Amino acid sequence: MSQERVHRVLSLDCRLRTEFGLRRGTQSPPNSRQKFSKQMTGMMSGENRFSEEGKDASDVMEKATQAANDLYTIRDTYFPSDPNEKTSKLQTQSQIALNLLDSVPPEQRKLPTQRATYEYLRGKILDVLPEYSKKAEDHLSKAVKLNPSLGDAWLCLGNCIWKKGDLPATRNCFTLALSKGPNKRILSQLSMLERRMAQGADNQEEIVAESIKHAKEAIALDVKDGNSWYNLGNACLTCFFVTGAWDHSKLHQSLKAYQNAEKDESMKSNPDLYFNSATVNTYLENYERALSGFEAAASKDPCLNATEEVQKMVNLFDKIDTLLKGQIKAKRLASLTSSLAEVKLNPSHKRATIDNLLEGLNKTIAVVGKVIFFIKHDNITPLYYLVCDSNQLCFVLTVYGIKKDAIKEGDQLTLLDPYFHSNDFSWNEKRYEFRSVRVDFLEQVHVNGKPVPPQYSVRSSIYAQHKH
Repeated sequence: MSQERVHRVLSLDCRLRTEFGLRRGTQSPPNSRQKFSKQMTGMMSGENRFSEEGKDASDVMEKATQAANDLYTIRDTYFPSDPNEKTSKLQTQSQIALNLLDSVPPEQRKLPTQRATYEYLRGKILDVLPEYSKKAEDHLSKAVKLNPSLGDAWLCLGNCIWKKGDLPATRNCFTLALSKGPNKRILSQLSMLERRMAQGADNQEEIVAESIKHAKEAIALDVKDGNSWYNLGNACLTCFFVTGAWDHSKLHQSLKAYQNAEKDESMKSNPDLYFNSATVNTYLENYERALSGFEAAASKDPCLNATEEVQKMVNLFDKIDTLLKGQIKAKRLASLTSSLAEVKLNPSHKRATIDNLLEGLNKTIAVVGKVIFFIKHDNITPLYYLVCDSNQLCFVLTVYGIKKDAIKEGDQLTLLDPYFHSNDFSWNEKRYEFRSVRVDFLEQVHVNGKPVPPQYSVRSSIYAQHKH
């Protein structure tokens, strides 16, 4: 199963991890060492059994096929703390699998279909390591020439070529495979490849739309396949950033897809599913769910940076809690907010204070406030401010898509159509309670009575990298 990592860059300081191959410094999820040991034992004992007399040649090929599949299970589920240990195990088990394959009698490799299967398995085994293998490509190329209808061989060949960076040739492999018939795994890989090809392209949105289309086609073939849902979640999340990082419906679509992926038992050992889902919840400011998601990802792969993400969030909430409970002198607040009531508003908006707002979007409403503090934290986005309204009520302002120097301490803000949320959650037996307003666009805020100039806008972007 090939995998990708989605990275936010420029204004976005978050890495959306996805599942591919060897990951540096990763740890095995619960019971994975036990499973791995059983797989090794089975493969070793299988090698011995194949040497016994009377074994049918077709049975040997079947066992060799299973050995190749087990090899990829090890690759995708075994995460020791030392990545060199994983590499060593894969090399050892690859050789065992090759020995099993070579035990197939020569007379059982003569027919084109038999030879194609042999070449396919050999190429698949050689391609299990993260580095590009010319030998693997050669064997897989022979396989598809001998049997063009061998879809799995096309898939492996595409993944192999992807490793050397030839994306058009990779796409050609996947499309040729699909011309032989629909295949959920190939559709998911094609969807992933399209997100990679969207990087730096002039028609990013169009390419990502194709990625979503192919992800949905994969799901249509098997609505219970967790990996297909996971792939759709990543595609929707990519679309969110590519289209300007403002359409929350894309985030909700992504989150729904991740939730469907979790229903598949085979996906519950995938730490990246929980990491990506937590990242979406962070953007939606579902903080308690985000914390739980990052914690789940860390428990499945302790060497992820998920634990660090939890600590960053807790540090931020502790800082917000301290500021809100701090003793800001009443006289100072009165002085800072004394001029707010005199601020003139556009007749299209009605003046309100933070305690008058309803949960969610408050259309045709304006809140006037003063920036008391810029709240520093460890992530680049969003920006956090402590703001006080004309009733001297303090709240948190979260700002997306706007440069840091657009809003400074002491500035007077007019928040138009404010998106309000009342936060109340607990973490590690500590309760956090604060009101917040979210700003996603320049048009939603005026600073010192003036609109924010366009040059302060930041367009979020992401890069998807194929890791092996």
